[in-house]
Formats: sequence, C-alpha cells, structure tokens
Amino acid sequence: MAKAKFERTKPHVNIGTVGHVDHGKTTLTAAI
Repeated sequence: MAKAKFERTKPHVNIGTVGHVDHGKTTLTAAI
C-alpha cells in the first residue's frame, strides 16, 4: 500500500519508525 503512493517525502519515513519500537528505530533515524 505504501509503495503504491511512494513519494520522496519525510512523512513517509514515519511508517518505518512506527513499525516497531525496538526494531532498529534508532538506526533508521540515524541513517536519515
């Protein structure tokens, strides 16, 4: 669903951050 409307916007990154509290959230945020 997310890929269907994949726009290069930062708000979309929230999907990965909210995915799991302890699933590499800090690493994902640091990469950005």
